[in-house]
Amino acid sequence: MPNTRRRPFVIALVIGVLLAVICVWPQALGLHRLPLVSNAIPFRGILALVLGALALVATVVAVLRRRWSVAAALAITLAAATVGHGAVLLARGGGSAIAEGDLTVVAWNTYGGGASPESIARLVRETGADVVSLPETDAIAAAAVVGILARDGIEMTHDTVVSEPGDDPVPTSILIATSLGPYERDASAGSTPGVPSGVWRPSDGDGPVLVAAHPLPPLPLIMTEWVEGLDWVAARCAEPDVIVAGDLNATLDHFSGLGRDGGVIGGCRDAAADRGAAAVGTWPVRLPAALAAPIDHVLTGGDWEARGFAVVTGFDDAGSDHRPVVATVSRR
Repeated sequence: MPNTRRRPFVIALVIGVLLAVICVWPQALGLHRLPLVSNAIPFRGILALVLGALALVATVVAVLRRRWSVAAALAITLAAATVGHGAVLLARGGGSAIAEGDLTVVAWNTYGGGASPESIARLVRETGADVVSLPETDAIAAAAVVGILARDGIEMTHDTVVSEPGDDPVPTSILIATSLGPYERDASAGSTPGVPSGVWRPSDGDGPVLVAAHPLPPLPLIMTEWVEGLDWVAARCAEPDVIVAGDLNATLDHFSGLGRDGGVIGGCRDAAADRGAAAVGTWPVRLPAALAAPIDHVLTGGDWEARGFAVVTGFDDAGSDHRPVVATVSRR
């Protein structure tokens, strides 16, 4: 075959490889926190299925044409991208196991009160949670949960941080077991922009620093605020004795470049990644966990390690669009 006949194939192959890299590993080119790319990359399972189907179509076309063609180049690069996404998902893991630990930490975005206090209380009872981060849960609902649990002999305190004037009126609450001692919110730590996050420190100096976090999502008009929210989380992770939990509206891909000293974001490690469950999706619940986006996290500072992590699928009909996550952690 003359070289000129192969030229379209070679050009298409080079372009296809570049697009495959952007699709599978955009952080290699620093594109992982850009619009569209940041929205697509959390759904690796869906991308793998779509790209795999397109690869089959391109393969059929290439076989029918029986020559080196643009279709053949597309078939190769689409298949490579499919395998790439599959490899990333396999490496991150779809496990779900809870082991014994010093603390049990739960995070659940309740969808602006879509999940009832009764459902939250049931989650606390079933997981044995010591700390519960509740984005989009107001003080009234948090107090109701504490009251329900008290009747069951489970003692917890609650606190809520609200939005700044002009921001979205979406609160973030936290529940803390009284066995951990008194905690006070550190107002000097500030918050993620747009929607509130909070930092709570033990009044007696014992126990970890607790962060209930909820950065904005990566939507086109608020990309800057989203990145600033991730930077705020990374700054909280400068302390080794910290545990961060919440809806971070980001995956491990988005964290790329924000870690230091072995951490994935700031100095924090991701409990799901450490326990082989970082490919299990939490949002939205209408998608199977294998196809959903893993954007809800428990992060541990250097003084802590994850012993277990699971995405809880038994609350998909509870009224929230997020699945809860639970992690057991212990001091190193």
